[in-house]
Amino acid sequence: MSGCSVTFDSGDEEVRSPFTGEQVEPGPVLAVKLDNAPDARPHTGLASADIVYASQVEGGLSRLTAIYSGDLPAETGPVRSARESDLQLLRTFGDPAFAFSGARSAVLPLITQSPVEAVTPDSAPGAFFRSGDRDAPHNLFLRPTEALDDAPGASDASDIGFRFGEAPEGGRETPEETVRFPSASFGFAWSAEDGAWRVSMDGSPAQDTGTGQVTAATVVVQYVDVHDSQFPGTPFTETVGSGAATVLRDGRAHDARWQRDSSGDGTRFTGEDGERLNFATGPVWVVLAPAPA
Repeated sequence: MSGCSVTFDSGDEEVRSPFTGEQVEPGPVLAVKLDNAPDARPHTGLASADIVYASQVEGGLSRLTAIYSGDLPAETGPVRSARESDLQLLRTFGDPAFAFSGARSAVLPLITQSPVEAVTPDSAPGAFFRSGDRDAPHNLFLRPTEALDDAPGASDASDIGFRFGEAPEGGRETPEETVRFPSASFGFAWSAEDGAWRVSMDGSPAQDTGTGQVTAATVVVQYVDVHDSQFPGTPFTETVGSGAATVLRDGRAHDARWQRDSSGDGTRFTGEDGERLNFATGPVWVVLAPAPA
């Protein structure tokens, strides 16, 4: 199935996104690797992402991977280079389109061999453009619709393990949560006015050029093994396995466990009772944080 179907007493069937739980017809999956250096901000199209993954790169800095399906922004960016870790993470989406702006030479064959539908400035020059209001390399942007035209085989959105519904019992009141990488940080402050978590990066509000403050309905702090990759100086973020997590929703934090048995599987999040833990309907941010030693 390309989406999650809900049947009501009237017999009507409602299609919802498996990524956000929202009532929207899912479409092909587009993953975009986004720059997250200070000079790359504010982002464009970030607030439109169904899911945003934050991961560690060289020097303890961070990059973002934005996942879109069904409801695409006109533009998104700035776009930057891919990492080996991305290929493991993105297998959960089947054969998604993956837009990026290059990678180290040793990684390119791995991308070619992987099931992702690579979309690059070379393969789809009309989908990318340079903005005149920023300096390179922080000025490359993408037109998602044109990007998907270059990836006709991209998988439609399907179940990746997320569940949406009523808030679980318990948890602890949490007005704000900060997650730190060696040289970067992400903050999430609950806003009753927005009914969502206001996102900050490196201590400053995360802004989208089109919509302003970026928010998330659910935030997952997923503690993972971050170790040296096969390429010197580049970390690898393991998203297959299991470990601890913290799920933020509705102003509360819930202790959780995550499990992903293989790269082709989705990730299950369970609460302290062992049952699947429901997310709030809306955009999801997943911070792939280094597990404590």
